[in-house]
Amino acid sequence: MKMVIAIFRPEKCEEVKEALKEVGIIGMTFTRVTGRGQQAGVRFTSRVGDFVVDEIEKMKVEIVLEDDSDVNLAVDTVRRAAWTGHPGDGRVFVIPVENSYKISDYLDDQSNH
Repeated sequence: MKMVIAIFRPEKCEEVKEALKEVGIIGMTFTRVTGRGQQAGVRFTSRVGDFVVDEIEKMKVEIVLEDDSDVNLAVDTVRRAAWTGHPGDGRVFVIPVENSYKISDYLDDQSNH
């Protein structure tokens, strides 16, 4: 089991969600996040001077998948849907998941021990 975590531009959220749905990946969690990567923030110049926004708003999607082929499909789908070709498009991570437990099954799990 693996988790795909992708961080991308907020304006690409609906495209990513719809693209994943189209390939049959339904279960996912979206979170608004702030941070910075290689961009190290954005510099603006105005009449009153320069200022830097060092944390940029992004979206994060987390998807847990059992099959490696689904992992590859999810990574490819997110990269395609979130792509603009400009710096700051985001990043996709794949990490192992040791276990997963349904909270709603807690009492059933306890009675089986």
